[in-house]
Amino acid sequence: MHLARFPRIRLFPAPTPLEKLTNLSRFLGGPEIWIKRDDCTVVASGGNKVRKLEFLAGEAVAQGADTLVTQGAVQSNHVRQTIAVAAKLGMACAVLLEHRVETNDPAYLTSGNVLLDRLMGAAIEYRPGGTDMNAAAIAKGEELRAAGAKPYVIPGGGSNRVGALGYMSCAQELMQQADEMGLTIDLLVHATGSAGTQAGLVAGLHGINAGVRVLGIGVRAPKAAQEANVHRLANEVAEYAGMRGGVPREAVEANCDYVGPGYGQPTEGMREAVSLLARLEGVLLDPVYSGKGMAGLIDLIRKGVIGAGQRVVFLHTGGSVGLYGYQGFFEQGFAA
Repeated sequence: MHLARFPRIRLFPAPTPLEKLTNLSRFLGGPEIWIKRDDCTVVASGGNKVRKLEFLAGEAVAQGADTLVTQGAVQSNHVRQTIAVAAKLGMACAVLLEHRVETNDPAYLTSGNVLLDRLMGAAIEYRPGGTDMNAAAIAKGEELRAAGAKPYVIPGGGSNRVGALGYMSCAQELMQQADEMGLTIDLLVHATGSAGTQAGLVAGLHGINAGVRVLGIGVRAPKAAQEANVHRLANEVAEYAGMRGGVPREAVEANCDYVGPGYGQPTEGMREAVSLLARLEGVLLDPVYSGKGMAGLIDLIRKGVIGAGQRVVFLHTGGSVGLYGYQGFFEQGFAA
């Protein structure tokens, strides 16, 4: 895989840190846990979407675009990072926010990512829950084109074959770090939602014969749908990057037992995971993605599904800004 063939704009200093979670490993009494800090990708508080945006924005610039268009839920980390990249590149940014989480909580509706979106000057429009948001973003792009702009439309989560190149690159970066540090990795765990992060990781690791199992902890879709989405996109990005033979179906694994009531709906497991990482390691997770991903990892360790003697890397996808949108939920935990 020769990723230098694709347009790319470097947006953050790489590699992101790979750190041992000594206190959490001791507390759980199971495997040795490490964390890949993709919350440290710098742009507007960082997060995993910045890796995807290196390639997406690179293609946008190569095509002469002057406006980025994208969509997400109200507290979308992807939207926040896309707006920041547009600002950095001197582009306009139009975003559509879906009321995917039914709530009247003013903290959720106005703070966290929403506050930063507004500070960075994006043109924001809202859509009701259940809207086909990618179709809506394409329609917005056509509207802007008709008005004389040169839009580049990015799907939710930056999850297409171009965005997924960012996590093929991350797979290469992680294995180079592990090799230099003398670490053998048995399992890579992360939160999986719009599929681009997992698809890129699976395709990238398969393409370099890393032999590292990837487990996505689902945050939205049921297991069958999530795995199908990831496998489809993994094959798309593999073909796009020039890999031969595609990605085997058995390389795609998602555990969707930790979604709770639905996307963006808090769970007790998420609250414990966020609290544990903060208090034991000084690491801030987020309530929608990495918090549920870590909740799944912790539970699987406690059940013995992931056992002692293994070395696990947890990919931190960022999003701690979103904690402010869930202040009431965490305040309840403090009171208890």
